[in-house]
Amino acid sequence: MTSIHTNVAATAALQTLRSIASSMETVQNRVSSGFRVDSAADNAAYWSIATTMRSDNRALSAVEDALSLSAAKVDVAYNGMEASVEILDEIKSRFVVAREPGVDRSKVWKEISELKNQLLSVAQSSSFSGQNWLYLATPYDAANNTQDKYLVGGFTRDSNGLVSVQTIKLDFRDETQVAEPSDTWAMFDFMTGHIGDLGIATSPNFAVDAGFTNWWVLFKSPSPTVAGYPAVTEMEITSSTTDTDLDEMIVVVDAMLQYTIEKAANYGAVKGRIDMQSDFAKSLSQSIDMGVGRLVDANMNEESSRLKALQTQQQLGLESLSIANSNAQTLLTLFS
Repeated sequence: MTSIHTNVAATAALQTLRSIASSMETVQNRVSSGFRVDSAADNAAYWSIATTMRSDNRALSAVEDALSLSAAKVDVAYNGMEASVEILDEIKSRFVVAREPGVDRSKVWKEISELKNQLLSVAQSSSFSGQNWLYLATPYDAANNTQDKYLVGGFTRDSNGLVSVQTIKLDFRDETQVAEPSDTWAMFDFMTGHIGDLGIATSPNFAVDAGFTNWWVLFKSPSPTVAGYPAVTEMEITSSTTDTDLDEMIVVVDAMLQYTIEKAANYGAVKGRIDMQSDFAKSLSQSIDMGVGRLVDANMNEESSRLKALQTQQQLGLESLSIANSNAQTLLTLFS
């Protein structure tokens, strides 16, 4: 039936065009933004997961920066310890040379003195971002001597949604053998007789147990004497230095060297872990990006094909609407 009040064909064509226009708007938004889930209205569950993971990934990016800073600090300390090992090795060899009969010990001592200055310079220069883990000028400095170092190592979210920052612990007392004030057994160290330069410490009973005539140190601290402990004697080769003294000095310097080698190895182990954690953080960040993409990214091949199909449907719909509207003109010919 043909009616002059209701054009059923035109109404149907118009509804189809509205539906096509709505679909085209959705597809065009996906093509322009690159997301099929761009807001909570698109898919509340996926949008929530993606937003949370993007936030976590930004935190993980901050962890990568922190790891770079931690790596720099450890690298500086590790390089300082390596240099200290070489210098102590040279000092030990010079003491051995001084033990040889007929050697001019005064010239050997000049060499040792310069090596000592270099050792101190290395310790004082091993600083990064205001932190020096090798040279501690103040005995019992609570801010440096007694505090473990916690280096940022990761960011995690558990199954309950609770977040936490993972850390890499550098036991400062173990790694550099800097003792707490309560650790009275380490009241003196090999280098200075106090908790200080290079942080190399040992029991003062070492001298007594070994039967040494003196408690030898490489650098004498401003106040090396503590009640109840042996007095310290700075290593120095003079005309009155005996072979027994040299033998004791060689033993103590070798102990310093072995201790420094051990601590350099510890720094190296921490350095290796930081490098591995940094690589893992980069890989994890990329994996999170890909995971979020699978949830919310639009398939551009599919969307572009769908957009082309909708454009064709729109053109056909316009043609159908035009034909439906022309029916009224056809009706007039029946009355002519």
